[in-house]
Amino acid sequence: MGIYSKIKGLSDVDVSGKTILLRVDFNSPIDPQAGLILDDKRFREHLYTIKALEKAKTVIITHQSRPGKKDFTSLVSHAQRLSELLGKQVKFVDDIFGACAKDAVRSAKTGDVIMLENVRFNAEENLKLSGEDAAKTVLIKNLARMGDFFVNDAFGTAHRSQPTIVGLPEVLPAIAGLLMEREVENLSRVFQGAPRPVTFILGGTKVDDSIDVARHVLTNGIADYVLAVGVVANIFLAAKGYAIGKPSMDLIEQLGYTGQIEIARDILSRFNDTIIVPEHVAIKKDGSRVEMHVRDIPVDCPILDVGSEGLIPCLDVIRRSKTVVLNGPAGLFEESDYSFGTYEIIKAASEAEFSVVGGGHTAAVIEKMGYDTRFTHISTGGGACIEFLTGKKLPAIAALEKSAERFGQI
Repeated sequence: MGIYSKIKGLSDVDVSGKTILLRVDFNSPIDPQAGLILDDKRFREHLYTIKALEKAKTVIITHQSRPGKKDFTSLVSHAQRLSELLGKQVKFVDDIFGACAKDAVRSAKTGDVIMLENVRFNAEENLKLSGEDAAKTVLIKNLARMGDFFVNDAFGTAHRSQPTIVGLPEVLPAIAGLLMEREVENLSRVFQGAPRPVTFILGGTKVDDSIDVARHVLTNGIADYVLAVGVVANIFLAAKGYAIGKPSMDLIEQLGYTGQIEIARDILSRFNDTIIVPEHVAIKKDGSRVEMHVRDIPVDCPILDVGSEGLIPCLDVIRRSKTVVLNGPAGLFEESDYSFGTYEIIKAASEAEFSVVGGGHTAAVIEKMGYDTRFTHISTGGGACIEFLTGKKLPAIAALEKSAERFGQI
């Protein structure tokens, strides 16, 4: 698995006849009133791993939302949806580690799939803990007694230090599921062996993460170019000394990113020739899209997209790149008048020899366009993906490595 080659995968272990505790990420958009799942994409992504465990007893551990949210609910509907997708019954257990759960696991047969109740119903799962401390929780001690192996396929939660993510690998031999393995392999390839030139397109509103990625990939020679769009571009434009208009500055302040302007200024001072920031933008003026150079924008108009002229050098760099990493939209794509930049960048990026998408809104737009099969890899974890791209070791990955070292040949 590239830079994470110490992790064990399903091909390294014979799970036949064993009981597997399988951590997945079925956290999905649902209708809180009806309990209906509105999008089963995450279910479909995990099917390959679940089917690969058909010679074992599979006990699914997952969550839905978090305490205090309207969609924080039971997993009854999740078990029903998984049953439909698998074409076999998935037994839902209204319990996490009590007598009902233990009895269900004990009486299950090889090939059976059981889904435990929303693991975040247990307060301990909502804590941020080290692996050592997580292993001491009542939750992990009891879950561990029910299984022989732990398989983590939940890349979407790989950046979380929660007990089921980092605690179970402390007490059970832990293996990466097929989805986790695919995510790690493709994202690792961005750092090692990706065909060059490599261009990172960083947009959307998660500015601090994007600037961390830009700094990491430029400082370490991973990227040949960084293209800033969306709110990320507005930060860099402000760092260049442009007055980007009151609405755009107000948004930066509301998001708490004012301090990022100075960081962007430092990055520009070192990598000005490799950072592309389109200066021709689209604003909203009197309710309509108007394009102009950023130096000319009225003080009361927001920047909402890349302008047509600003897009020309962007597309030129993308089309000359053999590897493209795309994370975040180029503008307010939800409004058709300001979706132009996002759509054109997606079309150009899809033609790269090796292309990676950082999940989230960008992935949703790509799927809507019908372009999802044109990209090498679309990540299932927006937050986990961008943290990975900053060069940080994700807690879930570190826990899998540690477990592989601790338990040796399994």
